[in-house]
This record gives sequence, C-alpha cells and structure tokens, in this order.
Amino acid sequence: MNELPVGRRVAQWRVRRNMTQQQFADRLGKSKSWVDKVERGVRRLERVSNLREVAETLRIDVEVLLAARPVRPTPVAAGVDGIRTALARYDLPGADRPPLVEELQARLDHAEQSYRHARYPALLALLPDLLGAVREAHAARPGATDVLLVRVYALMALVLVKVDQGELAWLAADRGMTVALATHDPQVAGIATVALSQALRSRGRRRSALDAALVAADRIGALRAGDDSPVGSSLRGTLLIQAALAAAGGKDQPRTRRALDGATGIVGQAVVEAARVVAEAALGDVTTATARHERLVAGEEWRWLPPEHRAAYLLDVARAYALTGDMLRAGRTLLDAERTAHSEVHDRPAVRKLVAVVWRSADAPAGIVQLATTLGVA
Repeated sequence: MNELPVGRRVAQWRVRRNMTQQQFADRLGKSKSWVDKVERGVRRLERVSNLREVAETLRIDVEVLLAARPVRPTPVAAGVDGIRTALARYDLPGADRPPLVEELQARLDHAEQSYRHARYPALLALLPDLLGAVREAHAARPGATDVLLVRVYALMALVLVKVDQGELAWLAADRGMTVALATHDPQVAGIATVALSQALRSRGRRRSALDAALVAADRIGALRAGDDSPVGSSLRGTLLIQAALAAAGGKDQPRTRRALDGATGIVGQAVVEAARVVAEAALGDVTTATARHERLVAGEEWRWLPPEHRAAYLLDVARAYALTGDMLRAGRTLLDAERTAHSEVHDRPAVRKLVAVVWRSADAPAGIVQLATTLGVA
C-alpha cells in the first residue's frame, strides 16, 4: 500500500471505513464527482488543508494517507566528528613519498564539485583524509601547496556552516586565513576570506564578516589595476556579495547597496540578483524581494547557477514568503529547493525550523507534509 498513489489510498481507506463515494462526499461537503476524481488521480489534493480534511474524515493521520516514512539518518554527525578529529591533529603521520600535487589537485577538484552539488555527507566523509594528505604535501613543499591547503580549509569551513557547525567552521576558516596571509597574495587571502566571512555570519558576527570581506575585496582591486584576470575579478565580486549579505544582516542599507552595485558587472547577473533578493528580505523589504525573485527565476541565466547555490537561495526565499504569511509559496519553494539539491534541505538543521513552521499552515502544499515527516518535525 505504501507504493500506491494518494488517490488510491483514499479509496482503500474509504472502503475500509465502509463508506460509499456518496457518503464520503457528503461528510466532506463535496460532490461525488470530486471524490471520484481524487480517487482516480484526476484531481490532486494540493494543500495541507485538503489532506487534513480527508484524513480526518477517514479517521487516520495525514502521514498514513501519504504513507510517509522517515528515511534513515544521513551520516552527517559522523562526518563532523571526523573533521573535528582532523582539525585537532597537529602531528604529521609521515609518508615515504608525499602525495603528488597533481593527485591532490584532482581530489580537491572532486571535493569542490561535491560541494557545488550539495553532496554534504559524502564531502564530510572525504575531507579529513584530504586535509591530512594536503598537510603532508605542504610540509614537504610549502610554497607549491599553499593554495591547496587554503582551499581545503575554506571548503571545510563552508560545508561546516551548512550543517550548523559554526564554531568549527570558524576554526577551519581561521586556519586557512593563517596560511593565506603568510603567502602575501591578496587572491589567496581572498579565497580564505570568503569562507571566513560565511563562518562569521553564521555566528552572528556580521560586522567582522563585513570588514573582512571589504578589506580582501579592496586588496584584490588594488592588485588588479590594469589586470583583466577573470579569476581575480570573480573573486572580488564574490567578496563584495559576502560583504553585502553581512551588511544586510546588520540592517546597514547603504553599505549593502554599495557592495551589490560594486559586484554588478563583475560576477554573473543572476548571482547579483539573487543576492539582492536575499539582502532586501534581510533589510525588511520582503515585498520587493519576492517580486524580484519571481523575475529572476523566470530567466534562463538563473538555471546556470550550481545546484547548491540555487537551493540555498530558494531556502532564503521560502523564509521570505513565510514572513509574509504566504505559506503556499513558502512550501512550494521549499519543495523546489529539495528537488534542486536534496542534501541542502535534508542535511541542514536550520531548515527543519522553517519546515516545522510551514507545514502547520493549512495553506501549505500537500508535499510539505511528507517532507516534514521525513525530517522528523511533523
């Protein structure tokens, strides 16, 4: 029965309760035709209110009607413990031959790709060994592996922010900054600062995140005088967006707008527009934010953003809709985020609070009940 469509389950439970379609329709205050279409799958029960009404009439829980069963927990906790252990190691195990830089580069590229596709459990599992290998190589060839070590620490910090491990993320980001500053290379420092800024914002230290991002962006800007390097340009734009989000979180509207205006034309238009939506919502202009969001997702450039970026952004938009009381759009946006990057919704503890708020609304889409049950917040 768990594999049956919802309409078929409605029919089976109606028969179990010894009701005809007409009797069931009368109790619901619907027509017999409405019941028949639901049971045949022609009409969908799209809102939580419809599901609850049908379930109450059948004297069953909504979760039974959906046959929603929680999935087995993901190995996020074990992955976090592995990273904590790796960060606590100060000795180098030593090897007859340090890992080749080319091999480490390939492993790091794979790890960064996992992040862009929001494969957080797998990424958490592979990062401790990768950090150990890069540290070994760095001890043998420090100059040639500085950037690799900075990137590993930065990636570690970013994924730890995702799974609500802000203090540990800050530690990883700080380790990366220490290595980066020793290189005296503004671009390497910029890579470390993106992660540091996110870690600081996750702990509510928005002013520190803003200052760090602006300083790093200015240093890259000074370095790039007369240089059209796309790497440096893109990094500077990313730092300005980090600065804008930190400023918006602190309700600093002038700095938010200056940073976003500075990023315009440096990074993709969809990236800047998405940041504007999130910033406007943080500044309290939710109506403008949601209207801008509708225009953004109607365009094609938005779909070229990595799944992690799109899903994380959709979660921010879902929060904005929830703030306006539009639980139908909030729920739909949550479900869009889940389809875009499953782990972005299922492996981020902060998302559970949002789902718990949305699913209680009668206006929420039916699919939010299954998500809430799976996450254990129903």
